[in-house]
Amino acid sequence: MSKQTYRVCFCFHRRFRLAVTEAPAEIKDLFSQYSENGIMNADRLRNFLIEVQKQEKATELEAQAIIDQLRHIHRKGLNLEAFFKYLFSDSNLPFKSQTVHHDMNAPLSHYFIYTGHNSYLTGNQLSSDCSDVPIKQALERGVRVIELDLWPNAAKDNVDVLHGRTLTTPVELLKCLKCIKEHAFTASKYPVVITLEDHLTPDLQAKVAQMVTQTFEDILFTPGPESLKEFPSPESLKGRIIISTKPPKEYLETKEVKEKENDAQKGKVSGDESAWGKEVTHQESMSVLDDKHDLDEEDHNEEEDLDYGDAKSQQHEAPEYKRLITIHAGKPKGGLQECFKVDPDKVRRLSLSEQQLEKAVTTYGKEIVRFTQRNILRVYPKGTRIDSSNYNPLIGWTHGAQMVAFNMQERKRCCYRRVSL
Repeated sequence: MSKQTYRVCFCFHRRFRLAVTEAPAEIKDLFSQYSENGIMNADRLRNFLIEVQKQEKATELEAQAIIDQLRHIHRKGLNLEAFFKYLFSDSNLPFKSQTVHHDMNAPLSHYFIYTGHNSYLTGNQLSSDCSDVPIKQALERGVRVIELDLWPNAAKDNVDVLHGRTLTTPVELLKCLKCIKEHAFTASKYPVVITLEDHLTPDLQAKVAQMVTQTFEDILFTPGPESLKEFPSPESLKGRIIISTKPPKEYLETKEVKEKENDAQKGKVSGDESAWGKEVTHQESMSVLDDKHDLDEEDHNEEEDLDYGDAKSQQHEAPEYKRLITIHAGKPKGGLQECFKVDPDKVRRLSLSEQQLEKAVTTYGKEIVRFTQRNILRVYPKGTRIDSSNYNPLIGWTHGAQMVAFNMQERKRCCYRRVSL
């Protein structure tokens, strides 16, 4: 029988004394401001709590209680070492602030905004119901941007909200607007932006303008006849509703096609019907998804001339509808390079899908950051996320995208939240 040898490793534990962490220069400066002769008494600690930590209701008794917890270090108050320990102690745990302490007087483009995608859907992007209930839930959670897709109803005499060319069941626009008015400022007094994806004829645009005006009345913010050179601040827009959309190019193109049709084509599907979307089967919907690789109406309709001076466009526009638009949206012709050009005389909103953003940042990263300093960038989930899943928002946030749009149909899908509004 052969001998076996074994190696034995002995592990020894040695304890090292941790060096006392020295307070950084910023903490020393704060301490010197709120102390006298190296001691911060209860009155001075209270001033620190109110002025620096924004604990506006802090009392001297509460400050004294903090000192009493650490009085083994100094009886009359806190020295620098005790003050530094207090900042990291259980007595100074993070808390949910009930008041906004950031400066909210900068232009709207300077803030991250909690944004919803297809805010009216109750479930997946292909066959779920449309309802005002998820809009209410989103607003109660603090969402500040609600998206509504507008389509003519079956009779073409009113406006429905639904995800076009899918099996989603519609909900009336007026019901959604009333829901927004009722719950807009439940969680926050800062403005609510309604982004409209518009597939309407001019007569229905006029009807939308009437519904919006009558529903929101004096809380509706309108910019006036001139285009905004800079977005207003969140502070100045408290309690206001803002409309953001673009001219309905898809309808105008369809109308031109329809006008050229002759009588022999009357039995076929009209251009309007094609533009509005017809009732489709599940198989047809999946076929569209496969062919387009992206079920986004948004990308189709974003290709707009942002001059807004085109005579042909103005000929078909409902002027009441156009006057409602505060944040003009659209994607200029000429590719990504043109998208991020900054106009010193106008501000606008640009929407990109998650794939478009990923492609853009590899070449135009600096241009995107420069663009978002004045303008608003909205990023939305790709259309193949029919299960209402979400993407990593950090790529948008790190390049200044203010509106990173989330599917919120299932709360477990919405894993990120970074907002200033």
